[in-house]
Amino acid sequence: MNSSSAETAENDLAVEVSNLSVRFGDFVAVDRISFTVRRGEIFGFLGANGAGKTTTIRVLCALLLPSEGSVRVGGISFDHNEESVKSKVGYMSQKFTLYNDMTVEENLSFISSLRKLDTATYELRRKELFDFISFDRPLNTIVRDLSGGTKQQVSLAAALLHDPEIIFLDEPTAGVTPASRSRFWQLIRRLSERNKTVFVTTHYMDEAEQCDRIALMREGRIIALNSPEGLKTATFTTPMLEFNPRTALSFAEVSAMARHDVFLFFEPYGLRFHAAIKSEPEWEAVRGDFEKKFLIHRIKPSLEDVFIQTVERRSI
Repeated sequence: MNSSSAETAENDLAVEVSNLSVRFGDFVAVDRISFTVRRGEIFGFLGANGAGKTTTIRVLCALLLPSEGSVRVGGISFDHNEESVKSKVGYMSQKFTLYNDMTVEENLSFISSLRKLDTATYELRRKELFDFISFDRPLNTIVRDLSGGTKQQVSLAAALLHDPEIIFLDEPTAGVTPASRSRFWQLIRRLSERNKTVFVTTHYMDEAEQCDRIALMREGRIIALNSPEGLKTATFTTPMLEFNPRTALSFAEVSAMARHDVFLFFEPYGLRFHAAIKSEPEWEAVRGDFEKKFLIHRIKPSLEDVFIQTVERRSI
């Protein structure tokens, strides 16, 4: 790669993390992780509670310093330059970042003052963002009187007030209705179309499906990183089957199935079961026995299957 193309590739990166570790005393919250995020990318972080997702985000927002490793955000390193990093990022935490007993205007005005925006810039950005989220309530509305979905969208507007290049959303749709979640993800896609980089954590697999790439974290480490389809293909290289019981099953019957040698993976999925077989010949040899108790058909693996197999590691 010549110097010009190398510079272009570097300029295309919004986030660069190399061997990042974060320790609190003897506890290692983040353990030597490395990854990059492209400009305009919707990048997902998945993992169980305590996996290190929020700690990583706090480092990338310059709210927490690394114990080891290097980080560049928006082309800026952390070498005594945390305030410049903060100007590049917007952060919306899993808890709403607005004050419930203040009006919408008071909240945004307060955040504007923290960001040192002049009055003209603030008023222009407020109008642009209210148009963006389709907010049509009076500015003197008390935040606690907003619905969960509307409050969430105003929180996003607050995070975008200073026009950041990179937006970090930490479980932004927790506790709101499916319709509000859908509306919020429409906004996320529109941000990406405007070349904003969106870094999001979520526990909802339908939301994770909408990310360009996903990093799976477990115990402070990244254990897989790929597109949603790439994760499915890499995790399950043999056919996936869905089992729909013809009659109610006992716990002993289910346990026996989960331990059967023909399966690489066997987990409940609602009232059904998902399983990955070891090989076609092995499956065909026992298929008739299972068809007596189940309606069986082939399916594509879901991200939830991937999450269980790789993050929770509950399969054999």
